[in-house]
Amino acid sequence: MSQVEPETLPPPPPLSEVEGRAEELGLGQLPTALPRLISMYQTSDSWTQRIGVLRILTEQFLPRINLSELEQAFFSKILPKTVQLFDLLIYELSHQATSVTSHNVELRETLRNHLQTLVHVLEALTGSVRHICTVQDVVPLEHVYSLPSSILHVIKNTFVHCKNSESLYSECLHLFSDLLQSLFKEAYALQKQFMELLEMVSVNSCAAEDSIAIIASAVHTLLEICSAISSIDHALHANTWKFIIRQSLKHKSLIKNSLKHSDILSGLCEDILFSFQSCLQLAEQMKRSGTEESIDCKLFQRTVKLCRFLANSLVHYTKEFTPFLADSCCQLHQTYLQIYSKFPPSLYAPAISKSHQDEIAREFLVTLDSLLPHLLSFRPFLEVALSKISDLSPELHFPQCRLLLSVMDKLPSQPQDVQALWNTGSQLPEEIPRVSLFAALFLSLQQCPGELFLPVSLPAAMGTGQAEDLVTFYHYVCVHLCAFITSLSVSHFRLLECSLLEAVLGSNTTTALLAMDVWCFLARYGRADLCAHHAFIIAHLIKACPAEHFQVSLLGVLLRRLLFLMTADHQVRFTQQFPSRETENLILWQHFSLQALIPPLRQQVALELFVAGFAQCQEWLSSKRPLEELPQVNTALSALLSLCQTVGKSLEMGQQTALVGIVGQFLVVLPATQVSSLPSLQQTYSLVLRLMQFFIQILEPQLLIQILTLQTSLLQHNPPDHVLTAILDFLSSMGVPIIPPEFQEQILSKLSYLFSSLLASSNWLIHQHAIEAFTQFAQETSHEAILSQCLNSEEIKSKVVAFLSKTRLVEETAEARAERMKEENVRLKCHLREATADRQRSLTSEPSPKRTCYSASEEQYKSAINAAGRTLEVLKALLQKGPPPIWFAKKLETLQMTLNSLKNSIS
Repeated sequence: MSQVEPETLPPPPPLSEVEGRAEELGLGQLPTALPRLISMYQTSDSWTQRIGVLRILTEQFLPRINLSELEQAFFSKILPKTVQLFDLLIYELSHQATSVTSHNVELRETLRNHLQTLVHVLEALTGSVRHICTVQDVVPLEHVYSLPSSILHVIKNTFVHCKNSESLYSECLHLFSDLLQSLFKEAYALQKQFMELLEMVSVNSCAAEDSIAIIASAVHTLLEICSAISSIDHALHANTWKFIIRQSLKHKSLIKNSLKHSDILSGLCEDILFSFQSCLQLAEQMKRSGTEESIDCKLFQRTVKLCRFLANSLVHYTKEFTPFLADSCCQLHQTYLQIYSKFPPSLYAPAISKSHQDEIAREFLVTLDSLLPHLLSFRPFLEVALSKISDLSPELHFPQCRLLLSVMDKLPSQPQDVQALWNTGSQLPEEIPRVSLFAALFLSLQQCPGELFLPVSLPAAMGTGQAEDLVTFYHYVCVHLCAFITSLSVSHFRLLECSLLEAVLGSNTTTALLAMDVWCFLARYGRADLCAHHAFIIAHLIKACPAEHFQVSLLGVLLRRLLFLMTADHQVRFTQQFPSRETENLILWQHFSLQALIPPLRQQVALELFVAGFAQCQEWLSSKRPLEELPQVNTALSALLSLCQTVGKSLEMGQQTALVGIVGQFLVVLPATQVSSLPSLQQTYSLVLRLMQFFIQILEPQLLIQILTLQTSLLQHNPPDHVLTAILDFLSSMGVPIIPPEFQEQILSKLSYLFSSLLASSNWLIHQHAIEAFTQFAQETSHEAILSQCLNSEEIKSKVVAFLSKTRLVEETAEARAERMKEENVRLKCHLREATADRQRSLTSEPSPKRTCYSASEEQYKSAINAAGRTLEVLKALLQKGPPPIWFAKKLETLQMTLNSLKNSIS
């Protein structure tokens, strides 16, 4: 557009003056005067004259024209030139406003005249629209064909200019604020009047494409106006959205294929997020200040109501135009997640008061949740929510869980075909890949360790008339998942079972425990045959898995719980199919609590387990004790430990003595150097300690000294954490036995050394466990003098005292805890991703038998050479303390010959 020279515009001339000029031109009669006056308006170069003519046309001539002739005789000729005049004025204002200063009086007056002229243009247009509204109740679109686009163009650009006025006029804004305010008010009045007119406009059901395009374009321009005024006037913003939705529905049959549905949905979602963020900022500000100012409180309430209105609009529009929203499903999904990611109890939510939380939830979130039922049957939304390729940011995983749980709550009321879509996942290669609802929930939960571990509270589902309760997120998920299972079709049970098994065998322990809880509910809710069927399948899985795999332990916990839920007949069948007297079944029975069995079975199984486990240990001890048979021995020891923990008190004294004797023999064949380096021996040692702990009251003092001596030696070899934990568990019970005086010095000195060493550990897990073990020992022992010897520093002493008095040494704020959990979530997510990748590689790659053999042999070589190296270090330390025995040199020569022989064998 070419730049127009600025013109100093005086106020428009009085109507009487222009009317007099019209009389001079001979324009008194309408048929001849109107064309000549329009020609004057179109050809005049004077903005002053043009504004005067426009006012005459709209106020004097427009009311005399028949409605059916308005478009052809008036609007089609007047409006294009009016829009051109408006654009020229806006152009001049936008380009000259940045140059104005308080000292440039001439330019300032020019700009004020431009703004005043714009006000008069809008007044003239408002008067025109108001007149049409008074003519008749229904206005055919063809009579005002060119009016909508022109009026909306003026309104939109006026609001945009007002919105940008602060940056345009900068420090001189105060010199124009009165006129800008008048301009905004006139645009407001014009839009209000125009929306009233558009409500009266009728469009023939067989309307031409041009008519359909005009209505669709009006809706789209109003959408742009919404964007311009969203931060200026809440009431106008809400009314504009209300009008957009109403017009879209009024002309739905005509314009549904012409509307830009994705733009409308995008605008609604963006405005919802913006308004919701404003709510949170106000609530956070009031929480931080500790006061609720009247102005802030009212503003907060108005903003919450705006959120509710926008959510209602979104629900209404989605309900009516669902088939056209395939491209908007991703944004709908993201909007839902982003809202819940910023609202408590999310770790990423700001700190706001409970009353504000309740108000937002009651007024806004309840309305937003009503959107979900309209999307459940819409396949594109389902494909987004259950996508196999999830690239959600960390803060969106918790909201995703809540979304899926909401789906589970609402899905039972849907038709069977809709339920099948959610529950089955993708079935055909040509479908967009998606997982089942169960699998999606468990996958999302794996990404929420912070929310699962912390006491994140959510409203529980309560019965009618009951007060709302608060539960942990784990509890909330478990209850809703179990409730969903009760409505599940039998045909979908197979997928549920697969998802539960995958979760139990997954790399996330918390998710595995949740799957077990749900599985046990399923066993109780379903028929007894179903529980037994699952128990038998899991038993076969355990026997088929490598004994040392951690997943066996998880399956064992599940089977242990299912055994409690089995009927007596099914328990008898289980003991018949997996008899405890057979050594190969000890891998199963090591996981069980015999308290689950009916009394007759309990006695039988206890005796059989004792005999089988005892025989397995005796056989290994009496043989050459090959290391490759240690897994079976460990299984036998584990089964004996389970027996003792559940029915150990019912064992006869002879059985107890025999068991202590056979287990005590392991201490002789477990050198500290090998225990510290071989995982299988570490497990053996840990099991031996736990068995000894169970019978600690009947242990002989010599055996106690032997146990403590081995523990002391082990500490010098830096054993792994699980071995140290077993040592601490044993030490915690050392306050129980009565120590004869002649053995007290030996035993108590070793105890004080062990406790002081472990309490000083830099490993926080071992340190904490040591404090707990020492506390139990201190409460039970009669040898109080030893306690001070165990606490060899003031720091350790203060930590133990704080633990005893349940005093927190460091207070962690809720904000600090949330930040810590965010960081841990990220680290755990990386760990889970690596674990999943490793598991996939192990499933897809099948190494050759030769490679497998080589890997195992290499591990054995590493263990042996490391053990030899540690032994040589011990010898070196002994030589520094004093002269060796006479035979030592001869033994070294023998070892040297052995080393030479080994070197020759590999050369």
